Amino acid sequence: MFILQLFGSQIKDLDYQLRKGAYAVLFRDSSKRELGVIQSNGHYFLLGGGIEARESPEECLRRETLEEIGDAIQINRYIGEAQQYFLSRKRLPILSDGYFYTARLLQNVQRPIENNHFLKWVDARACKSLLFHEHQAWAVGQALQG
Repeated sequence: MFILQLFGSQIKDLDYQLRKGAYAVLFRDSSKRELGVIQSNGHYFLLGGGIEARESPEECLRRETLEEIGDAIQINRYIGEAQQYFLSRKRLPILSDGYFYTARLLQNVQRPIENNHFLKWVDARACKSLLFHEHQAWAVGQALQG
């Protein structure tokens, strides 16, 4: 299934930097009531991050999970692709191109590398108002329906 959704507004005459990333919609259990999110610098994000050169979205997601929380994951289902225009905290124009998957945590295999990222379990239905990026909230909504 291929889904491409677009969020945010492109501001005319700005040169947007494309950032490809892979992200996990992580539910605590099959009830889908609790969503695992990363809290960093006072904001909430889905687990995941930027795809590096010659890295597949799935490889990126596994690497980012190890770096952020130290756990291995099982990637279950591809949700879709969504993009969002936004200005970074430094006011840089970014086009985030996200590949979204459902996943589940396996075992802890290392200490997290990113010590300012914390896994938090939150009410999945409240994610729209909680997540920093609108395209990430869209992915959670898709996973809740599927």
